[in-house]
Amino acid sequence: MADPSSYRPRPGEIPDSPGVYRFRDEHRRVIYVGKAKSLRQRLANYFQDLANLHPRTRTMVTTAASVEWTVVSTEVEALQLEYSWIKEYDPRFNVKYRDDKSYPYLAVTMNEEFPRVQVMRGHKKKGVRYFGPYGHAWAIRDTVDLLLRVFPVRTCSAGVFKNAARTGRPCLLGYIGKCSAPCVERISAEDHQELAEEFCDFMAGRTGTYLRRLERKMGEAAEDMEYERAARLRDDIGALRKAMEKSAVVLADATDADLIAVAEDELEAAVQIFHVRGGRVRGQRGWVTDKVEEITTGALVEHALQQLYGEESGDAVPKEVLVPALPDPVEPVQQWLTDRRGSGVSLRIPQRGDKKALMETVQRNAQQALVLHKTKRASDLTTRSRALEEIADALDLDSAPLRIECYDISHLQGDDVVASMVVFEDGLARKSEYRRFQIKGFRGQDDVRSMHEVITRRFRRYLAEKERTGEWADGEDDGVTTATTNGETPGHDAAPGHDAAPGHDAAPGHDAAPGSGTAPGHDATPGNGTTPAPHATPRDADDDLALTDGPALKDDDGRPKRFAYPPQLVVVDGGQPQVAAAQRALDELGIDDIAVCGLAKRLEEVWLPREDDPVVLPRTSEGLYLLQRVRDEAHRFAITYQRTKRAKRFRSSPLDEVPGLGETRKQALIKHFGSVKKLRSATIDQICEVPGIGRKTAETVAVALARATPAAPAVNTATGEIMDDEDGAPETTADAPGEPVSAGTPDERRGQER
Repeated sequence: MADPSSYRPRPGEIPDSPGVYRFRDEHRRVIYVGKAKSLRQRLANYFQDLANLHPRTRTMVTTAASVEWTVVSTEVEALQLEYSWIKEYDPRFNVKYRDDKSYPYLAVTMNEEFPRVQVMRGHKKKGVRYFGPYGHAWAIRDTVDLLLRVFPVRTCSAGVFKNAARTGRPCLLGYIGKCSAPCVERISAEDHQELAEEFCDFMAGRTGTYLRRLERKMGEAAEDMEYERAARLRDDIGALRKAMEKSAVVLADATDADLIAVAEDELEAAVQIFHVRGGRVRGQRGWVTDKVEEITTGALVEHALQQLYGEESGDAVPKEVLVPALPDPVEPVQQWLTDRRGSGVSLRIPQRGDKKALMETVQRNAQQALVLHKTKRASDLTTRSRALEEIADALDLDSAPLRIECYDISHLQGDDVVASMVVFEDGLARKSEYRRFQIKGFRGQDDVRSMHEVITRRFRRYLAEKERTGEWADGEDDGVTTATTNGETPGHDAAPGHDAAPGHDAAPGHDAAPGSGTAPGHDATPGNGTTPAPHATPRDADDDLALTDGPALKDDDGRPKRFAYPPQLVVVDGGQPQVAAAQRALDELGIDDIAVCGLAKRLEEVWLPREDDPVVLPRTSEGLYLLQRVRDEAHRFAITYQRTKRAKRFRSSPLDEVPGLGETRKQALIKHFGSVKKLRSATIDQICEVPGIGRKTAETVAVALARATPAAPAVNTATGEIMDDEDGAPETTADAPGEPVSAGTPDERRGQER
């Protein structure tokens, strides 16, 4: 726990102007972002006597280790920068609204030649018109089904559309009159686009025009004694009225507005939003947040407005936003909304009439949402807390393991060996922290050795981050010898590019003699004959690990680094050998404050280092359930990565190694010659006959294929004959000379996967 006075800015350093400030923790991670009309006055409030601070604010300032700020010109700029930083850094002490579900929208893809009506979730795309959100997807489908009688817009996927165009036959909707069938040119692209525009106008609330037009056509058909056509128009009018009834009129003056209500207690707050368009409720959504700071209702409304309109523009921001309390000050927020819309936006509290009555309805929805959320979360929090406590008691830990990392190894008969690392914080998966590894220290199948390599690489990076951020004082003797930039242990010479430690080679599978530089029981790394010394922390190229979420993070950007945060518990998928390998890796790096355990699949036993007998948790234990979830998630993540690598290897070709040869020209070569074998036997002049292949490229292809070793021929097991490509045997590429790849049947592959 830090003392705020240790990082308090000196008097006069903080400017008396608008700006945005950031608090960072000891790992340089941004934990709180705020804005202020006067930075000097606002920041001074955080550095008063701790006893006078709100408990959550006190926790934040004692967790922080530094504060910095950025000066801006206006309060509107401060609001925009605050929103950008909250989105970028995801600070733990800021208000973050969580959608209680992923809301579906009715979307019309106006950016396509033939617009399509469909249900969409997630991020909004440019050129697509959205209506909603709706509480349920079936509500959208019911509405669309009614409207397709009058507006027969395309609803099929791109694959179905192309197939219908190829065969010249429309789908079922085209036959029953609920699609205008642009796929078979029953309607032109321009007319279909106009039809989609009319659909959007109706959904936007401009319904009277279409109803009056249909009623007029129905009357004309009746006068002309076209009674069947008049009956069909009558049914169309009924369908439109039924669709309109699904969203009742709540504001008689055809108002376009969003109503936001907040229900809160000391710990949490729930927000409900009603989207009113044309006087009708067109959508509803809700959020829930933890109040991790002392915050007013007006500030909650401000954060909700940022969340709601931060990515919106134009008509997506309504002319009127009704709220239960106004932000303080309100002018910058109102100006920000106006800038997002491009025209004036009214932000106010309803005082009387229909709007106040509707706001009371939204408020009741917010209260119900908060009660429901607290009921669910009370059970969830109790279960997770009990699980962590049971794990701490069973493993004799000093405290509950709030951060758990689990590792698993996956391969297919020793090929494509990979590993996964999954992270659970407070009993919940934190997928942004997941990592995956390629085993590069050796070839073949050895789960124990693979586990040792992965744990070593992961915690070498942790130690490197710890050293880089200055958490170690220079010359501090903590049992870990720091490394130079080329990965050498200080005091020893090593050839460039090698992470050599003094000592001798150790035969694989045998313990090394003392002083040999190879960890006991661990094979020497092929390529240089030695493994790093037990207390060295080299950085080799093999430590470039694949990230699963987002790009590689830059230094000092405030976001979590790859391996900057240590776990309280390391779980490995396996029994006593895997646990011993993980513990040995930590011992070699001088790390003694991280607990290790393993969960064996067969009997679900928990193994601890240096223990001959496992810990057996009751089958009904919440701690065991949590460990199983962590282990199963690590296994899923590892095997998914392994299958991806294997599929990529199976699809490989000698042409992949030809520099400058793209996918189009590779396909042209295969199409022209029929197979790689025939291409390999072709002359340079014959290769030049392929469109798009010049002589230089042809020479490069010929040289690359000549260097590539052909795969071993396939053998017909019934006759003993060697099968050529002409006999129908597909040509494959070998992972190594004389080692053809065999995929096997699906059942065989599942049995071989680890």
